[in-house]
Amino acid sequence: MSLLKNVGTIGGLTAVSRVFGFVRDVMLARVLGAGGVADAWQLAFQLPNIFRRLFAEGAFASAFIPLFNRHMKAGEDWSDAERFSSQILAVLLPILVAFGALMMIAMPWVLQAFASDELRADADNWALAVTMGRIAFPYLLFMSLATLVAATLNSLSRFGAAAAAPILLNICLISALTWGAVQADNEATRQSTGLLLAIAVSVSGLLQLAWLGYWMRRAGFKIPFARPKITKDVKELGVLILPAVFGAGVYQISRFIDLFFLGQLPEGSITYLAMGDRWNQLPLGIIGIALGTAILPALSRFVASEDRDGAFRLQSNAVELAMLLTLPSAVALFITGSAFTRVFFVGGAFTFEDAMMTGTVVSGLVIGLPAYVLVKVLTPNFFARKDTRTPVYTAAVSLVVTVALNIYLVPRLGVLALAIAGSIGAWVNVTLLYAILARRGFFHLTPMIVGRLARIMLAALVMGAALWFAMPYGEGLFTGNGWERSGAIIGVIGLGAVTFLAAAVALRILDKATVQRLMRRTG
Repeated sequence: MSLLKNVGTIGGLTAVSRVFGFVRDVMLARVLGAGGVADAWQLAFQLPNIFRRLFAEGAFASAFIPLFNRHMKAGEDWSDAERFSSQILAVLLPILVAFGALMMIAMPWVLQAFASDELRADADNWALAVTMGRIAFPYLLFMSLATLVAATLNSLSRFGAAAAAPILLNICLISALTWGAVQADNEATRQSTGLLLAIAVSVSGLLQLAWLGYWMRRAGFKIPFARPKITKDVKELGVLILPAVFGAGVYQISRFIDLFFLGQLPEGSITYLAMGDRWNQLPLGIIGIALGTAILPALSRFVASEDRDGAFRLQSNAVELAMLLTLPSAVALFITGSAFTRVFFVGGAFTFEDAMMTGTVVSGLVIGLPAYVLVKVLTPNFFARKDTRTPVYTAAVSLVVTVALNIYLVPRLGVLALAIAGSIGAWVNVTLLYAILARRGFFHLTPMIVGRLARIMLAALVMGAALWFAMPYGEGLFTGNGWERSGAIIGVIGLGAVTFLAAAVALRILDKATVQRLMRRTG
């Protein structure tokens, strides 16, 4: 399949998941608000979720897929790849069980490092946070195993099942929130809903594992159980995974750092950042993760066959497609972020002031949106060559910059500082990754690509100017009745889409030749 089709498959199903995610977050805002219970829930949920993204989706998938593709190439059937997967599963499972048990026992001390003073001082909500954290943490076990299965399916170019799996998480959480929404609006209801949410998280992990396992068997691939044994393949994967934890997971590591600084900020700050990050994660998930997932198996095949031209062409198309989809999203959300948070979140326990603060955080986060996506697009070029060390060094520099900015800005800007510092750190990471790729001769921006990227940026700025002038006309509608909110947000989206498309056509960004080039098979 072509890069565009693969990204369309992954991104389309991810978009469906993100729609369910928005419904979930709207209900979270209305049912839990931005108080102590909401902060306790966000803390309990983010802990296993960050570990999942850091170890499973980030490090494990990045290290596993190139090795898996090598085993697929080595034989005429899948037996060698099945043996390799079985060896990895045999070692991975006991590690996950032991780590999960340790974290559940140590949950009070782990949460102490990230909880705010207000949360620790509230005995009821603190006990609730610890309980929810313990109930939700098995999600990491299920999702790490699910990632092994998903990586296998992606290597077989079966992207749909893995992209659709997160929908199950949102369905489970929405089910728990539906119960809370029909109960009386009081603290007891919010606490009970929090416990149901924690249960729903772990249940969703089990369901996603079962879903992916079903589609793997449908594809004819089996991972037999075996006794744990440290084989040559397991050692090689371990060597690749350890640095990849840092290199592929800088975004998630920064989330841990954010939790530490959030513990020094007023109550509600963790909720503002989590709700704001939802809008940042929408294009990041649909575009960045989709692109990174789609190009890694293809890049691995090009590198294995020493097809430098194919690898260069694929990387160039991925960068251009990433910016074509990301730059307008970033500009639009920077200008209209507060409009979206007011339209979707205000109501119930979530106030107008909460929405405005969340909108401000959105604007800070999307400054780095193109950079976050480019990290997803550039790092597979290293992973395909089994180089997981170089992204470690670039991520380390990025993280140092982010922490330094946090130390300086958080006392001055509060929760907004975390968004801005993370964005700047992501741009530092992208700059270093690109410079190293160019120096090694693996990829560089040709004059043609630079020209196209400049035109994409110009079209995005034209759209941004139109939205900037239009925003004051919707001020009274963004917090009006349902019809007024719907009309206002549809107007904002429509104006942005029409303006960008018109500018893109006028600047010859979107033409027949470009579409045909992006539709070519990736190999």
